[in-house]
Amino acid sequence: MRTLAKTLALSCSLLAIAVSAQTQKKEMSSKKPMSQASQKAGVTDAEYTAQALSAAPKSIADGAAVVRMGADGNMKTLRKGSNGFACMIMGTDKMCNDANSMEFITAVMNKSMPSDKLGISYMLAGDQGASNTDPYATAKTADNHWVVTGPHIMVFGQASKTLGYTEAKDPDPTKPYMMWAAPPTNTP
Repeated sequence: MRTLAKTLALSCSLLAIAVSAQTQKKEMSSKKPMSQASQKAGVTDAEYTAQALSAAPKSIADGAAVVRMGADGNMKTLRKGSNGFACMIMGTDKMCNDANSMEFITAVMNKSMPSDKLGISYMLAGDQGASNTDPYATAKTADNHWVVTGPHIMVFGQASKTLGYTEAKDPDPTKPYMMWAAPPTNTP
């Protein structure tokens, strides 16, 4: 059981790296919440696609697939890709993920053991925040260590744990840090 917990801790390691602390601070101070219209299902596929692609650098976005969660909970492909990346919006957060990070995210969403494969995700539009201790949290609470991060990338998998970045529950989001350093308690 202890080995399983250690393995899970390593595989659930998520490294958020600030693209540039200066850019991030500027983005954070001028960042406006995503409009209510863009969070609703009424956003057209074209609008959704443009928003999702804003998470990645142009060189990645140009060949990325775009996927959208349907009302039935299934992913719908809006645009086929050619480079192995899939861009999407989860909640209010725009991201562009390679296949390994999509596999990790899908496993966590399904509350199953994530792979320890190395993966990368671009979130160059920043995020509206996430719990650094509970991947299933949907809002800030007094004890879920909510962290709002500006433009960044995430590195998934066991190898990210070896980089030696802080595993603090309340990290400085303008510096690299490990997210979900401890295994989620409700994942096998």
